Amino acid sequence: MAEGFEYYQLSGVSISPDNRLASFGVDQVSRRIYTISIKNLESNELLDDELKGTTGRATWSADGAFLFYTKKDPETLRAHQIYRHKLGDAQELDVLVYEEQDDTFTCHVGKSKSRELIVITSSSTETSEQRFIRTDAPLDDFRVIEPRQRGLEYYVEHFEDHFYLYTNADGAKNYKVMRCPIDRCDRGHWEELIPHREEVLLDGFEIFKKFLVLEEREKGNLNIHIRPWEDPDNAYYMSFDEEVYTAYTSTNLEFDTTILRYGYTSLRQPTQVIDFDMEKQTKEVKKEQEVVDANFKVGNYHTEKLWVTARDGKQVAVSLIRHKDTMPSRETPLLLYGYGSYGHTVDPVFSVSRLSLLDRGFIFAIAHIRGSSYLGRSWYEDGKMLHKLNTFYDFIDAAEFLIELKYTSTPHLYAMGGSAGGLLMGAVMNMRPELFNGIISKVPFVDVLTTMLDETIPLTTGEFDEWGNPKEKTFYEYIKSYSPYDNLKDQSYPHLLMTTGLHDSQVQYWEPAKYIAKMRQFENNPALVLFKTDMGFGHGGASGRFQSIKEIALDYAFLLALEDAEV
Repeated sequence: MAEGFEYYQLSGVSISPDNRLASFGVDQVSRRIYTISIKNLESNELLDDELKGTTGRATWSADGAFLFYTKKDPETLRAHQIYRHKLGDAQELDVLVYEEQDDTFTCHVGKSKSRELIVITSSSTETSEQRFIRTDAPLDDFRVIEPRQRGLEYYVEHFEDHFYLYTNADGAKNYKVMRCPIDRCDRGHWEELIPHREEVLLDGFEIFKKFLVLEEREKGNLNIHIRPWEDPDNAYYMSFDEEVYTAYTSTNLEFDTTILRYGYTSLRQPTQVIDFDMEKQTKEVKKEQEVVDANFKVGNYHTEKLWVTARDGKQVAVSLIRHKDTMPSRETPLLLYGYGSYGHTVDPVFSVSRLSLLDRGFIFAIAHIRGSSYLGRSWYEDGKMLHKLNTFYDFIDAAEFLIELKYTSTPHLYAMGGSAGGLLMGAVMNMRPELFNGIISKVPFVDVLTTMLDETIPLTTGEFDEWGNPKEKTFYEYIKSYSPYDNLKDQSYPHLLMTTGLHDSQVQYWEPAKYIAKMRQFENNPALVLFKTDMGFGHGGASGRFQSIKEIALDYAFLLALEDAEV
């Protein structure tokens, strides 16, 4: 299918209830705008149906006669309309069943795990609203579960005659689980099932006939908590041996089973897919990520977690990995990675390509800075809006701590981040240009002020709850104080490799382009300044197995060249 295309991304495969048809989305530009097609799995032929301008995902009605899908605004790329498509009809005949009028919200449509409900979700950074119909009644009007209230988030799962809600209702900042009858689902009928806990972030849950499975995060560690419905006093946590790891529930489509499928990985452990029997508490590894290197052994690598005291007294975690033969010293090269936005947590996961750096004597570290949810929702909120500077300070403080511990030194310290992590790179370069020897900044959000002032640019309006609206004076001045482009000045900077994609849908290519142009005007910056624009790709980089490897090779060649190491 991808033959002949410079870029080809397939997404959102959805099988019809009778297993005869499959819908799927294709993006051939890397703009994250998909055309949905439908394939007959028996004849191996494509139907004439073609749905353009979508997110790529579709949801079937119970009889397989209708598909529900989400369309994007062609200018802002905001997912804002839900349509119902009847198989065999032209797209022009599709029925608009929901349109999100608030331009700070996006919407999407999906199916409950029970396969009995079709659910439309509208959400912004800190508010959500859901509505539903039965899959066997595709022509019905959607019913709102609870009308939106600013600051209230809820997401439902369906089991028998109840909704189970993952929500921050009643001030549950780290979320809790509630439930209500499906026929009386307004907030007045919500009852608490799993209470809010100050020290534990609830990441999500899975419902089974005999068990409720909770995904939790405590002190940064991911835990899987298993609770029998009929005997909650015998709830237990699954055990994991490593200090630095990632565990998560995987695809679990069946209700009436005792088997939980979950994933496990760490900085040194290739990703495993594991089946866990919740009654017997036994596990079976079904698949492990292959490492095509006869010399690879998990035991060849050492991982650890350090805690850094930030300038305001907060404790910031740093996860590290090195080859067992690499001893930390002032001469040891170290790559520090960071993101710190949207509540997204960069968990410690395995990377085959990273072995290339580790085997050449590098230490790799992740700074779990504010703006993520590593230590709960408050950790996120303390790194956004008018607290955004904490994100940058945490990263700088982590870097200084690693130097203080003699894990590395400035001539051998490197930093890397992408997208909002590219904003992080730009900010720390301006604040502490002498701290790093080199920076890798990928598809970076570096012109924050200009972008947030232009609501025609994709995704801007949905970002106001993350950065603030600079049309308000307080936010204008605060954003301007850290926006990388606006704070560039004629001084010595670290060596820089910056990359972007012409078709980037998240951060427009002209942001890094104008940033590099401004930097290259400076006379007092002797550093290497490299800029690469992929003319056929977008925010997610190249498609295909080999093109993405070439991107990683460029990053590593940059680092190794600065270290005068063998490439």
